Amino acid sequence: MTSPLRPSPVSATVDFDADGVQHGFLRLPYSRDDAAWGSVMIPVTVVKNGKGPTALLTGANHGDEYEGPIALFDLARSLRPDEIRGRVIILPAMNQPAFAAGTRTSPIDRGNLNRSFPGRPDGTVTEKIADYFQRVLLPMADVVLDFHSGGKTLDFLPFCAAHILPDKAQQAEAFRLVRAFGAPYSVQMLEIDAVGMYDTAAEEMGRVFVTTELGGGGTASARTAEIAIRGCRNLLIAAGILQGEATAAPTQWLDMPDGDCFTFAEEAGLIRFLADLGDRVEKGQVVAMIYPTGRTGLPPTELRSRRAGLFTARHFPGLVKPGDCVAVIAEEIDG
Repeated sequence: MTSPLRPSPVSATVDFDADGVQHGFLRLPYSRDDAAWGSVMIPVTVVKNGKGPTALLTGANHGDEYEGPIALFDLARSLRPDEIRGRVIILPAMNQPAFAAGTRTSPIDRGNLNRSFPGRPDGTVTEKIADYFQRVLLPMADVVLDFHSGGKTLDFLPFCAAHILPDKAQQAEAFRLVRAFGAPYSVQMLEIDAVGMYDTAAEEMGRVFVTTELGGGGTASARTAEIAIRGCRNLLIAAGILQGEATAAPTQWLDMPDGDCFTFAEEAGLIRFLADLGDRVEKGQVVAMIYPTGRTGLPPTELRSRRAGLFTARHFPGLVKPGDCVAVIAEEIDG
């Protein structure tokens, strides 16, 4: 027989069931060299007004992605209880150690929070955070919006996305909210590495899960930040939580149906792209070349698209390593 899980070591300084606005923290004890009784403090805001659906809004699942934190810090300071029906739980920096360090993974344990679910209450810091979301926060939620962008290693056309799911009613509601978000692009998402993901944990509980990729390069532009702010409010309105009229915006639907959407480097070197984001490319078209950097005079390696479609994402830094995803090609479809 397996023993029951331990209680989570994370404690909240807010009451998730109380009406009104509360700003506080999720506090995780973390003993370290400079603070024997220290803590990881994850900011959280809860806005509640009576009965109704709950939205769980998260940013900085990866710490070097900034559109989500911008939108959610903005929402946390401005959302009022009289504007909503139900509850909104806002965590602009769910992986706070990574966010503070500006890194994809936690500087404490190198944990990738988005690959750490369901987590462990007696595990690493990252696993303890995942466990709290798995056992405490996700069960409260009806709708989950988890903001992502490309971080320091990828750049994306700004899109909102959801997954193809076995439960078609759950899938339909997710895609309805994707459409309501109103990003320039909307994607039927294929994950190439779904093990341990926050997405999977939420979807397996039957929660409606929506995500984004809103740019990249380890920064946020004025345009992508505005897409995140506007889209978050649009989604809350469509979910029946926030009062008001959504800001309509046209969107182009894209599909990533299989692994041929992804192009990977097999050599290390200096990358030169021959197509830009938003360009239409043909199957077999050379989309990038990798120049060897150990000596001059050597020919570059050509990288060809494995399908026709829209150039949707690219590797961001100029140097690549074997195994790096360097390009994503998606199909334009009717939404």
